Amino acid sequence: MSRKPQDEDPITRIRALCLALPEAVEQPFGGHTAPSFRVRGKFFVMLSEDRTQMTCKAPPGTQQALVGSAPDRFFVPAYVGHKGWVGIRLDVEQDWEEIRELIDDSYCMTAPKRHTAQLSRPEHGS
Repeated sequence: MSRKPQDEDPITRIRALCLALPEAVEQPFGGHTAPSFRVRGKFFVMLSEDRTQMTCKAPPGTQQALVGSAPDRFFVPAYVGHKGWVGIRLDVEQDWEEIRELIDDSYCMTAPKRHTAQLSRPEHGS
């Protein structure tokens, strides 16, 4: 019996989404053990040490819209919230298509333009 994607561990799903992006690598931050994902040495997704939260960059206005409409799922993260990053709770039911879009947006805000042009996902015009 094969597992359905929604049955997967959230970290496994996030890892697969992030590492499918051009030149994305997993690398812990400093002395932390939680996974973090970077492109060209710059973070685009970070996970909390207890693996119940994810943070990522978001386009202007996105953080306020998500936190305002679904505070049970999204929050303003410490340290990077003032820069527009959004926090996502992984210990509640989530819309994984929305999380994939947030990861893609964060990657596109971080990666060189020639990398974002390589995205083969339909939402990015390929």
